[in-house]
Amino acid sequence: MSEREVVERSTAQVIADGLERQKALEGVDAVLGQVRGTATDNHQSVRVTVDGRGRLVELWLRQDAVRWGADQLGRLIVLVAEAAMAQATQAAYNRLAPLLGDGMTYAIEQLSGRPAPARRDSGGITAEEFMRRREERLRRADGSASSRGQAADDDWDPDDPLAFDISSLRSDR
Repeated sequence: MSEREVVERSTAQVIADGLERQKALEGVDAVLGQVRGTATDNHQSVRVTVDGRGRLVELWLRQDAVRWGADQLGRLIVLVAEAAMAQATQAAYNRLAPLLGDGMTYAIEQLSGRPAPARRDSGGITAEEFMRRREERLRRADGSASSRGQAADDDWDPDDPLAFDISSLRSDR
């Protein structure tokens, strides 16, 4: 059994902490409105930007994107939008954690049903480690793509808009 540590705090301190948390919670909506997530497919045919609430801020289609056909283009837009939403979600949690503390931010994750992508996609590593690994993947992908003039994946098909690994979606931050 673990020992309990006595914390000596006055009633005034507890009230002040509660008011500070309440003020921080009121700022959550502003944070969600300010953060953005943007993703682009490998072919540069579709770019989607969403805010922290998941609202579509921008949908950009290259003029020749219609060549993919309605079904494939629709699926591609959805995949890119999901990647943009994951980025916006992580950005929101990254901004909320310093305001609310890790415990309250984790509670929001649980209540919202949208776990932080860094936690969900990484098997539990920290957000900082997830971002470091992400930057490494992007540098490797950029190096491979620039040396061959195409995406790093050997199975890349220029006529198939869905021939890409979702983790390789580019992100504009």
